[in-house]
Amino acid sequence: MSDDTTRPAGAADGTDGVDPVLSLSNVDSGYGEVQVLDDLSIRLDPGEIVCLVGPNGAGKSTVLKTAFGMLTPWTGTVEYHGRDIGGMAPEEIVREGIGYVPQTDNVFGSLTIDENLRMGGVARDGGLEDVIETLYDRFPIIDRKRTAKAKTLSGGQRQVLAFARALVMEPDVLLIDEPSAGLAPNTADDVFEDVQEVNDMDTAILMVEQNVTKGLGISDRGYVLDQGTVRFEGTPEELLNDEEVSQLYLGG
Repeated sequence: MSDDTTRPAGAADGTDGVDPVLSLSNVDSGYGEVQVLDDLSIRLDPGEIVCLVGPNGAGKSTVLKTAFGMLTPWTGTVEYHGRDIGGMAPEEIVREGIGYVPQTDNVFGSLTIDENLRMGGVARDGGLEDVIETLYDRFPIIDRKRTAKAKTLSGGQRQVLAFARALVMEPDVLLIDEPSAGLAPNTADDVFEDVQEVNDMDTAILMVEQNVTKGLGISDRGYVLDQGTVRFEGTPEELLNDEEVSQLYLGG
C-alpha cells in the first residue's frame, strides 16, 4: 500500500466541511451471539455513491441490515443526518428517509408493477399518484409494463422495479445489496446505469457489489471490508490501482 493513496481503517472518519447523511461509527453487530461487524466505521455523504467490497463473509450485507434496522448494533452508533437511529424498526427508518433494496425477494411477484409501487408507498401521507408517475417517467421500462405481474419480468426489469418501489417514499438514502447478482453482463451494465439514474434523483447510495470493477466504476468512494471491519477506504482509482488491496481483497 502506498501511503498517499488508499487509506487504512480509521482514516475514513471525516470529509472536511461535509456532514454525512448516514454514518456508522465503531459498530459491533451480528446475528444472535455470532459477531459479524467489529468496530466498523463508514460514512455516506450527500449525493454520493459509496460501494462496499471485499471477500465473501466480510460483513458487507450486515452493514446494510444494521443501517436499516434489521439488526440492532451491539455497540457504536448509526446516525442519519446526525440523529441516532440504531435499533429503530425498519418501518420507522423508511419514514425517516432511508430505503433498502435487498438482493433477493425485493418485489412481490404475484402483484403487478403498479401494485408493487403502491405497496411501496403505503406509509406516504399524500402525493402517491404524482410520485409514481414521476418514477414511470424516469424508468420507462416499467412504464410500458404497468399491468404485468412482477414475476413475468426479466431479472434486470425486476431490479428496476425494486429500485422504483424503494423510491416511492422519496428517500435521500438508498441501501442496495448486490444489484447485479445473477444477471448477465449486458443486463448488469443496464442495472448499473439505473443505479446512476437513482443517484441523479438526489439520492445518496450505499451499495454492496461483488462485481468490484463495475461497482467501484460508478462510485465516488469505496470501502474494502474484511472480517467485519474496514481495511481500506479510498476513491475507486486508489483502490483498484493499489497492488496490496488488489491482490488481497479484489482478486488481483
